Amino acid sequence: MALLQISEPGQSPDPHQRRIAVGIDLGTTHSLVASVRNGVSECLPDQSGRVILPSAVRYLLDDKGQTRRQIGFEALAAQAEDSQNTIVSVKRFMGRSLADLPDAGRLPYQFEDQPGMVAIRTVAGVKSPIEVSAEILASLRQRAEDTFNDDLFGAVITVPAYFDDAQRQATKDAAQMAGLNVLRLLNEPTAAAIAYGLDNGAEGLYAIYDLGGGTFDISLLQLSHGVFEVVATSGDSALGGDDVDHLLAEYALAQSQMQAATPQDKRTVLVAARRTKEKLSTDGNAHLSCALSGGMLSVTLTRAKLAELAKPLIDKTLAVVKRVLRDAKVKADEVKGVVMVGGSTRMPAVRDAVGGFFGQQPLTDLNPDEVVALGAAIQANQLAGNNAQGEHLLLDVLPLSLGLETMGGLVERIIPRNTPIPCARAQDFTTFKDGQTALAVHVVQGEREQVEHCRSLARFELRGIPPMAAGAARIRVSFQVDADGLLSVSAKEQLSGVEASVVVKPSYGLTDDQVANMLREGFTTAAADMKDRALREARVEAERMLEATRTALAADGDLLSPEQRAELDRLMTQIGQRCDRGDLEALEAATKALAQGTEAFAAERMNRSIRQALAGRQLDQL
Repeated sequence: MALLQISEPGQSPDPHQRRIAVGIDLGTTHSLVASVRNGVSECLPDQSGRVILPSAVRYLLDDKGQTRRQIGFEALAAQAEDSQNTIVSVKRFMGRSLADLPDAGRLPYQFEDQPGMVAIRTVAGVKSPIEVSAEILASLRQRAEDTFNDDLFGAVITVPAYFDDAQRQATKDAAQMAGLNVLRLLNEPTAAAIAYGLDNGAEGLYAIYDLGGGTFDISLLQLSHGVFEVVATSGDSALGGDDVDHLLAEYALAQSQMQAATPQDKRTVLVAARRTKEKLSTDGNAHLSCALSGGMLSVTLTRAKLAELAKPLIDKTLAVVKRVLRDAKVKADEVKGVVMVGGSTRMPAVRDAVGGFFGQQPLTDLNPDEVVALGAAIQANQLAGNNAQGEHLLLDVLPLSLGLETMGGLVERIIPRNTPIPCARAQDFTTFKDGQTALAVHVVQGEREQVEHCRSLARFELRGIPPMAAGAARIRVSFQVDADGLLSVSAKEQLSGVEASVVVKPSYGLTDDQVANMLREGFTTAAADMKDRALREARVEAERMLEATRTALAADGDLLSPEQRAELDRLMTQIGQRCDRGDLEALEAATKALAQGTEAFAAERMNRSIRQALAGRQLDQL
């Protein structure tokens, strides 16, 4: 059913006019742009008829000393001879600091660890990954505009499902720098499912196994009558075909007892390794040879040897697959089909391992390089308002839980992982101390019970809370996640109406390892985390009890005899000792003992309050 489209006065399109929208797959090794033409989603070729654009940018100086750029195939051809100024696989650097790059020493670049994000020094100056990505996106935008001879209305850009907020924001910034109106950031597996599902009329539960040049994603989607519901998702934003290239290169160097001494050597052997890997996808044997500064490198490799070298990486992806199935509470044999996405899935070892795990032949009838861009184009066409028929509903999910820090350094989850987005959730909190007029809100993301083990997203303060007794204030904290997976948080005191909010703008200096390991740590440390949480909760309760007792003693301590006061002091000291020791049962027992020991004191305070309230009043006045 088509919806009535309402436009501002003078801005309604002509009946025959169509908004030009594209889908862009900004990949680690290759990028593509696609659009729906004549009702069919197709990748747009360049002037030479090639649909793939290598994700490579070279900065160089011309004869006059002016800086210029080469993008795509031209840049890729020069990566061995000018490795320091030819940047490839820049997607792996998005939103990351130098400390987050364990293989930085193996790469031929001159890195600069700038605040927020690593940068690369070139002859054209220091370039951030956002700037380099913007060059690639601008080239694809130009290709689309040349194809249609018109300006673009907007673009849907795909990102790995497991990209964190910093990486998503960096991608969006790069697109805006390239002059693109971003209609949506779309998860790559979801885009692939859209392309596959609509092309094949698929129904049921499907697994999307996406292994690209630098990232890995696995998503489970339920396809039903044009509804694409992501059931669960996970992945690793620093795992892909590039890692296989590095393993091949290291093996070849070790076999030849040679070293890649210069930046040119490092890039040359990686180029040769990738070429050999691609050849072994079709042939049983291949020869890895290249000229290095120390001599000629020459090694013969077999497909079996490639499978052996790649096995630890493939096993790593299957461990993530098992976790997703566990999250979705389904078994491997309940999956109707496995869609293979990404150029690295062309490796026979990958297809055999995935097929063996699911007990069925993976689906490879769509080009794994193109399927993500095709799905993004279908989504872009719909968001641009061009799809009057055959509309589909897309339900994506949040990959990691969102929550708040509470007393004791604990995490209170507000939105659990695998919640469909966009979404909004709210929860009420209260004050800890009497007369508290401000509340610090700390937003975190992750699966652990303690704040220090999760990722900090944002902090803000709610001020102007009316002074009242501890626990009397009602502060509602609301979380909103948009369709791009980006978060905004607000806090409002319900009685006074005071409010504060923050749009989460994450810093770019994040560790991919931390994000990729969050779920794994959540499982492996669950028992220890729950024990620690119970201890922290007991400490918070003990501190609350101590604070209440001290307040009461300051106000009405004269009601107690010296013996009673000494007994309460002893019970309070006992709680302090138990807090320091970290003995949960003993702490709970001490807190209970103090609660029981103050019952008579509480009764005396109540009697005094009643006497004071009734003093000077006659019976008929009550």
